[in-house]
Amino acid sequence: MSTRPEGMYVGALTDPATHERSETPLGINPDDLTTHGVIVGMTGSGKTGLGIVLLEEALQHDIPTLILDPKGDMGNLLLSFPSLAPEEFAPWVPSGEDAAAVAATWSEGLGGWGLGTEDIVRLRSGHRMCVYTPGSTAGVPINIVGSLAPPTNIAIDDEAIHDEIEALTQGLLGLVNITSDPLSGREHVLIANLIHQAWSAGETLDLATLLGRIQDPPMRKLGVIEIDTFFPRADRAALMMKLNGLLASPSFAAWGAGQAIDIDSMLWAPDGSPNAAVVYLAHLSDEARQMVVTRILSKLVSWMRGQQGSPKLRVLVYMDEVYGFVPPTAAPPSKKPILTLFKQARAFGVGVVLATQNPVDLDYKAISNAGTWMVGRLQTERDKARLLDGMSSAAGTVDLRSVDATISGLAKREFLLHTTGGKAPRTFAVRWAMSYLAGPLSSDQVGRLPGMAELKNAPTAAPAAAVPAAAMPADPAPTDPEPAAAAPVASVSSPSPTPAHADDESPVMPTVAEGIAVRFLDPAAPWSSVLGTRPEGRRLQACIALRVNLTFDDTAAGLDHTEEWEAILAPLNDANLDVTRPYVVDYDDRDLVATQPTGTVFVLPGAPIKNKTFFSGVEAAVKDHLVRTQTTTIFANKTLKLYSRPGESRDEFVARCAAAADTAADAETDKLRAKLQARIDKLRTGAATDQRRVEQLEAEAQTSKRNEMLGTATSVLGSLFGGRKSARSIGTAVNRAATGHGRAQRADNRVDAAAARVEEKLANIDALEAQLADEVGSIVLRWDEAAALIDEVAIPLEKTDVSIAQLALVWVRTA
Repeated sequence: MSTRPEGMYVGALTDPATHERSETPLGINPDDLTTHGVIVGMTGSGKTGLGIVLLEEALQHDIPTLILDPKGDMGNLLLSFPSLAPEEFAPWVPSGEDAAAVAATWSEGLGGWGLGTEDIVRLRSGHRMCVYTPGSTAGVPINIVGSLAPPTNIAIDDEAIHDEIEALTQGLLGLVNITSDPLSGREHVLIANLIHQAWSAGETLDLATLLGRIQDPPMRKLGVIEIDTFFPRADRAALMMKLNGLLASPSFAAWGAGQAIDIDSMLWAPDGSPNAAVVYLAHLSDEARQMVVTRILSKLVSWMRGQQGSPKLRVLVYMDEVYGFVPPTAAPPSKKPILTLFKQARAFGVGVVLATQNPVDLDYKAISNAGTWMVGRLQTERDKARLLDGMSSAAGTVDLRSVDATISGLAKREFLLHTTGGKAPRTFAVRWAMSYLAGPLSSDQVGRLPGMAELKNAPTAAPAAAVPAAAMPADPAPTDPEPAAAAPVASVSSPSPTPAHADDESPVMPTVAEGIAVRFLDPAAPWSSVLGTRPEGRRLQACIALRVNLTFDDTAAGLDHTEEWEAILAPLNDANLDVTRPYVVDYDDRDLVATQPTGTVFVLPGAPIKNKTFFSGVEAAVKDHLVRTQTTTIFANKTLKLYSRPGESRDEFVARCAAAADTAADAETDKLRAKLQARIDKLRTGAATDQRRVEQLEAEAQTSKRNEMLGTATSVLGSLFGGRKSARSIGTAVNRAATGHGRAQRADNRVDAAAARVEEKLANIDALEAQLADEVGSIVLRWDEAAALIDEVAIPLEKTDVSIAQLALVWVRTA
C-alpha cells in the first residue's frame, strides 16, 4: 500500500467478517477532531499504537500536540529512527532480543504500509519532541507550583481566572493531602482569595509569600464573616505548617524547577514550528498526577479562551489511560478542566482525544460529546454497553446491534471507526507506527531518549510577565475603611422581583432544616424531563435527591457488593411523602447547582422541610422500601460451592463451573491413575521377569535336547558296533535314549508354563487399563453433571445494608 490518503493516515479499512486488510487506506480529517475523540480498547488491542500513530499524523500536518502520559508509553514518540539501523534500536530493544531483527521487522512493517525512512525524516525534522517530567529532573523539569504567576493573556475572562485559581489551589492542597471543597472548604476559600487578590493587583506570588499571608491575611473578612471566625488563627497556623513542610522537603525542589507552564512555548518553537509536548506522569502518585493534569489543563483553558475562534484543528490534546481523571460518579480536580475542554474547545480549534481501557472510566457527559470513536477489543459486556450508550447519545442514528456485533469480533490492532458526521461505522487496521513501541518508559529511560540531553541543557525560559491589574476581574469596592474583603468564590444570585405572587409562592426560600444541603436542578441535566421540568419556568418546586449505597452480602457466596441507587422524590405536597414511587435517575453532582436561577420564585411545599425529623423519616422510609423491593440475583452451583461475581454473565459463570469441574475431575482421575498404576507397574515387572524365565528355560531345553541326542546316539551306536554285544545291552542303550527324550519333554513343559504366566499377567494389565478407562469416563460424566447444576439465587437487603450517602433538597423549575 503506497498511496497516502488525504487527512491523517491511520491505517486501512478491513473486512469486518474476515478481518482481512483491504487496499483502501484510511484518512481522518484533522478538523473532525475538534469535536474530540475517544480511543477505547483492552490491554493488547493496539490502543497505544493507535495513539502514537494519531500523534505522528498530527505532527505531519503541523498540528502541535499536548500529550498527558500517566503510564509512560507516549515517550515512545521520540523513538523514531531515521536510518532504521540496528544500532539505533539497540539501546531500546529488550534484553535477549536481536536489535538487527527488530530493525528489519520495523523496516518491513513500515514498507508494508508504503512508509520508509523519508517519512521518519519528515516527522523528525521541524518538530521538537520534548518529555516534561514535573516533580523530577529525569526529563525536562517544569515549574508546577514554584511560581504562582497570574495568566499572561490579557483577553482571558473572569471564569477562566477563577478556574485557574481553583485548579492551582486544589493542586497545592493535594500535595499535602488536604481535601477542601472549592465552595465551602475554608482552606480552599482562604488560599483562593489570597491568590485572587494578588493576581488582581498584577502580583506574582511565591510559596513563601503565600505562607506568610495564610498566617496574617491582608483582609479582614471572607465574604461577610470575620476572618478569625471563619478560619481561626490557630487553624491557619496549622495549615501554614503543613505547607511549610513542602518548602522544607528536599524532594519538593523539583516541583519548582524548570520553566513555567507556558502553553505557547510548549506547543510552538520560536520559529512557529509545532512541538510535541509529552507530560510524563508515570513516576508520580495519584494525587500528584491529579494536581499536574489539573494545573496544565487549566492553563490550557486559560490560553484557549484568549485565542480567536477557528473551525480548523490548531492543537491536539491527547491523554493516554484516562482512568481516574474524569470518572462518572466522582469529581476529582482534573474533571472540571477536561469537561470544560470537551464543551468549549471546539470553538477555538482545540481537539481532545482520550484513551482508556474501559468506557466505564469516563463520565457519560464527556463520552456523549465526542464526535470520533475508535473502538478496539473490550473486556466485558459492561464496557461495551457503556460505550454503546455514549455512542447512542452522540449520534442516535447508529445501528447499535450491528456495532455491538462488530466490536465483539474485532481482531488485535483492528478498530471500529465511528464518527458523528453521518458515515457508517467502518473497521480498520492500524498502520505501522514510525516510532518504535518500546513499552512504558522508566524515569531513567526518559533522560536517555533521543534529543532529550540537548533539551535538558537548554536555557530555562524566562517567567511570564505579570498581567496588568486592569486585565483582571476587579474585587468589589470596599464598604468600610478596613482592607477590602476578597471576592467570595461563589455567590447565589437573588431572584428577580415579580409584580405579584400567588398564594403558594414566595420570592424567599422557605427555611430548610439545618444540615440539609440545598441545590437547584440544572435544566440541562439529561434526566430533567422525567420530572416534567420547564427550563423557562419561574416556579421552583421542592424535591428530594437521594444517593443510597446498597450493600448485598452473603457469607456462603462470599459476596460483598455495593451498588449505588439514585432517585428523586417528589412532590413534597405534605408530610406523607410516597417513597414507593421514586424517579430513579442517574444524576451527577454537576446536575445540582448551588445558585438559584434568576427570575424564579419558590412554591411553598406542604411538607415540613424546616424540621429535621421530616428528613429523618424520609430516610427511614426509603430504607424500608429498598429493603422490601431491592435484590440482586447471582448464579450458584452449590455442588461445586461456586457463586457468580457481580456483573458476571450466566455464560461466563457456566464456563467457570465447567473449568472447576474439569479441575476436580482431573484431580480425582490422578488419584485413580496413581492407585491403578502401581498394580499395572507390578504386573509389568512380573511379566518381564517371567519372560526372562521363559527365555532361560527355552535355552536350557535346547541345550538338554542336544546333549541327550548326542549321548543317546553314542550309546546305541556303541552297542551296535562296538563288538559283540548282547541284545540286553543294546536294549538298555535304547531305553536310555527314551529316558533322555522324556527329560526334554519336561523341559518343554516348563517353558510352556512360564509362557502361560506371562500371558496371564499381560491379560491382567489389559483388564486394569480397560477398568481405568471406564472409571475415568464415569468421573468425567459425574463432574459434568455437577457443573450443570446451576441455580439463580436472589440476595436480599437488610436494613444495615442500606446507607444514605447523600440527601439534598432540590428546587426544580416547573412552570
